[in-house]
Amino acid sequence: MGEICAFKIHGQEMPFEAVVLNKTSGEGRLRAKSPIDCELQKEYTFIIQAYDCGAGPHETNWKKSHKAVVHIQVKDVNEFAPTFKETIYKAVVTEGKIYDSILQVEAIDEDCSPQYSQICNYEIVTSDVPFAIDRNGNIRNTEKLSYDRQHQYEIMVTAFDCGQKHATENVLVQVDVKPVCKPGWQDWAKRIEYKPGSGSMPLFPSIHLETCDGPVSSIQITTELQTNYIGKGCDRETYSEKSLQKLCGASSGAIDLLPSPSAATNWTVGLLVDNNDMIFKFDGKQGAKIPDGIVPKNLTDQFTITMWMKHGPSPGVRAEKETILCNSDKTEMNRHHYALYVHNCRLVFLLRKDFDQADTFRPAEFHWKLDQICDKEWHYYIVNVEFPVVTLYMDGTTYEPYLVTNDWPIHPSHIAMQLTVGACWQGGEVTKPRFAQYFHGSLASLTIRPGKIESQKVISCLQACKEGLDINSLESLGQGIKYHFNPSQSVLVMEGEDIGNINQALQKVSYINSRQFPTTGVRRLKVSSKVQCFGEDVCISVPDVDAYVMVLQAIEPRITISGTDHLVRPAAQFESAKGVTLFPNVKIVSTLAKAEPPGDSKEEDQAPKHVLLEEMLHNLDFCDILVVGEELEPRQECLELDYDELRERHLDATNSTSGYSIYGVGTMTSYEQVLRQVRYRNWNPGSLDDRKFQIKCSELNGRYTSNEFNLEVNVLHEINPDSQYINHMIVQPQFLQSIHHSEPEISSIRNSVIPSIATVVIIVCVGMLVFVVAMGVYRIRVAHQHCIQESESAKESEMDWDDSALTITVNPMEKYEEPGHVEEESEEDEDEEEEVEEEDSSSDDSDDSEEEEEEIGKGRVIRYQGKKGRENWCLSRNGIGKMNKENKKKKC
Repeated sequence: MGEICAFKIHGQEMPFEAVVLNKTSGEGRLRAKSPIDCELQKEYTFIIQAYDCGAGPHETNWKKSHKAVVHIQVKDVNEFAPTFKETIYKAVVTEGKIYDSILQVEAIDEDCSPQYSQICNYEIVTSDVPFAIDRNGNIRNTEKLSYDRQHQYEIMVTAFDCGQKHATENVLVQVDVKPVCKPGWQDWAKRIEYKPGSGSMPLFPSIHLETCDGPVSSIQITTELQTNYIGKGCDRETYSEKSLQKLCGASSGAIDLLPSPSAATNWTVGLLVDNNDMIFKFDGKQGAKIPDGIVPKNLTDQFTITMWMKHGPSPGVRAEKETILCNSDKTEMNRHHYALYVHNCRLVFLLRKDFDQADTFRPAEFHWKLDQICDKEWHYYIVNVEFPVVTLYMDGTTYEPYLVTNDWPIHPSHIAMQLTVGACWQGGEVTKPRFAQYFHGSLASLTIRPGKIESQKVISCLQACKEGLDINSLESLGQGIKYHFNPSQSVLVMEGEDIGNINQALQKVSYINSRQFPTTGVRRLKVSSKVQCFGEDVCISVPDVDAYVMVLQAIEPRITISGTDHLVRPAAQFESAKGVTLFPNVKIVSTLAKAEPPGDSKEEDQAPKHVLLEEMLHNLDFCDILVVGEELEPRQECLELDYDELRERHLDATNSTSGYSIYGVGTMTSYEQVLRQVRYRNWNPGSLDDRKFQIKCSELNGRYTSNEFNLEVNVLHEINPDSQYINHMIVQPQFLQSIHHSEPEISSIRNSVIPSIATVVIIVCVGMLVFVVAMGVYRIRVAHQHCIQESESAKESEMDWDDSALTITVNPMEKYEEPGHVEEESEEDEDEEEEVEEEDSSSDDSDDSEEEEEEIGKGRVIRYQGKKGRENWCLSRNGIGKMNKENKKKKC
C-alpha cells in the first residue's frame, strides 16, 4: 500500500495550508497561514488533492487523488462595541402632548456575526427625565411637557449588542419644548419709556404677528393711545384759557368766568378745586356769582362761549336741570335771560331776547343730544352764537342743534341781572333768593367773548392735543397698507393683506409729545386686531396688546430774576411826573441742572457731578410785582406801567394796592422790557423812609416759578440851607471825576451853583473862600482815601446812590470872623461828634433808614444811616464819606 506524501490546495492565495501528519494512514491537517478576520471574509471555499510519494529513484511519478471541495466558515468574536450613527440627535415637541415617538436613535456594530453585530437594546442613561426608549431606539415622552416649566431637555442614550456589549460613547439627545401655538403679537415690551424732547419714538420696533399657519387673507389693526385720565383728555398746554386763546390767534376780549382765585378774582375762592387750580369740581351744592361789570349786559347778536366739561349721568331725578352758566333776574322775578345747562344728557342753550330787540317769536332754546355729554370724559365745547344761528363745536367737530324751540321776547324791566356759574340764581318766586339747578361735574376754562365768534382754525387749535400717535417714514410703508388717524391722533387704524407688510407698518407706529415740559406719567396703549381667513367662517383670534408709555420727568428749569436790589433816590424824584424806575436792569434767565456722569476714575463710587447747562429759552405766563409790608395808599402813592410797551409785547396787567400782576404768554425778554418800565411815585415822600417790592414770575400757570427777587427803595430827604447861608461851595470837576471812578456804586455828584445875591459880601469873602476850598479839597481827599479802603465791602450791598439834588454847604464867614482859632474849632468839633455818637447809638437798632443833620460851626452836616448791615454815609463841609459804627467817634 502506498503512502501519502502531500496535500495540494487549488485556489488563489488562500490563507490556508495542508500538512501531512501520517504518510501511512494518509492523515493530514488544514491550517491557516495567517490570522483570519471574520469582518474581512466570513467563509472560504477551495479544492484540495492528495499526492502519494511517487515511483522511481527520483520519485517523480506522483499520483494524485480525486479533487475534494473544502468549505470553511469563520467564527465571529465580539470584539467591536456599538456606535451611534449621529453625534447628536435633536427634536422639537409641542407642550401638552403625549408622543408615541419623538425621534429614533440608531446604533451599529462592526462585528460580522448576527449575534454580535445586531443591536438588541437601547437605554436612557440620564435619570429623572420624562422620557422612555424602546429596543428599536424610539424615544417618547412619558408625561405632558410644559414650556413654562422647562424649555429644553438633554438626555444621554446608550446601545447594547446581542452580546450585551454596550457602546463606548453615549449619544446626546436634545428635545426642545415649544409652547402651544397661540395666534398673537410677539416680541413687544409692555413698558415703553419716553424721554421729553425725544421727538417721535417707535413703540414696537420688533413686533410681529404669529398666525400658527392659519389661512389669513387680511388683517385690520387699531392702535389706541388712551389719555383720557391725563389733564383734560390728553397732554395739552397748561396755560390759562386766555393765554391759550392768544397763542391760537383767537379774537381778543375773552372774559374768564372761572379764573384762578386771587384778590382781583375772588368769586372762585369757595369752589372745590380738582387736581389744580384751573379745574373746578361742582358737587351739586355750590355756585359762583360773577360780580357786576365783569361781563357786559348786552352780548350783542354775536358772542362765543367756550369750556371744558366732564359730566356723567345725572344723579337722582333725571328731570332736574344742571346749570353751567346762567344770567337771571337778581330780585323780584325769576326770568332767565340766557343760560347753558345739561338736561337728561342733552346740552341746551337758552337765549331770550328783549322786546326792544325783537317783538315776534324768535328761536330761544337750542338742544344737542350727544353721548359724550354723559360719558364722564373731558370734552371741549364751543358755542358760537350768530343769532338766530347757534352752532356747537365739540372736540373740533361741528354739531347742529337737533331741536330749536321759539319763544316770545322778555318784557323790559329795570331789574338787575345776576350772572352765575355752577347753578342758577333764583331771585323771585321764593321767600329768599337762592341758588337752584346745581351742576354735577367738572368745569374748566369757561369763557365768554362778547361781539365775536371763533373760526374753525382757532377752534381746532384750542382743543388740539400736544401728544399722539405718529408714523415714522410714511413713504416706507409696505404696499397695500391703508391707514387712518382720528382728528386728535389718538387712534390709528391700519389694514393690509400681507402679514409681513402689516408687521413692518406696526413697527413704524410711534408716540410723540411736542410739549417742552410734558405731563409726567402713564399713557396706556391698546392694539386690537381683526383677522379674516380664506373661505372660512371660523378664523384665528388674536389677543389685544396692552402696553403703556411712561413719560419721564422733564428736567425742570430754574428761573432766576436778578438786578439791583437796593435803590436810594432823593425825595424830589419820587414826586416827579416820571417817578422812580424800580427795576432798570432786571434780568430773567432760565437754566437747566443736569447730572453729568463721572469720568474714568479709579474710584468706583465717585458721585456724579452736577453742572449748570447754558441758558434755556422758554415762555413766561405771568409776573407779579408785590408790595412788601403795608399796601399802597392810593391818595399819595402808586405803581405805574408803560402800557404802550405792554401792548407792544401783547401782555396784559391788573393792579391793586397790593401791586401789579402782568400776565400773558410771552418771552422772558418781553417780560424784562415791561418790568424795566415799572415806576413808583409818591406825592408825599416826606413821611416815607423806604418801600420794599418783590417780583415773582411763573411758567405754565405756576408749574415752574422763579426766585423771589426783593428790592428795597430808600428816600433821601433833602436838607434846605438856612437863608443866612448865601453861597455854595464850588467843587472842581476833576474831583467829581475821581469819585466816580473810585466808587462805581455812587453816582457823580451834580452840584447846583447858585449865583451870589450879595456881590459885596462875595468880594469881602473871596480871599477866605479860596482858603476854605483848599482846605475842603484836602479833607475830602483824606476821606476819599478812607473810602477806597472800604470799597470792596461796599460793592456787596449794590447800593445805587442818586444825589441829583444834593448840595454841600459851608459857611465861609466863620473862618473870616474868627481867624486862627483852629484849636477851639477842633475841640468844638470833637464835642459835637460825641453828641452825634450819642444820638446815633439810640437809633442803631432801628429798622428804618434815618438821616441826621447837625451844625458844625455854623455849617451843616447831613448823615444818612442805612439799614442794618449797610453803609452809613454823610455829607459835611469836610467832604463825603462813610461812617464806621465800630469806631468810638463817628467821624465823617
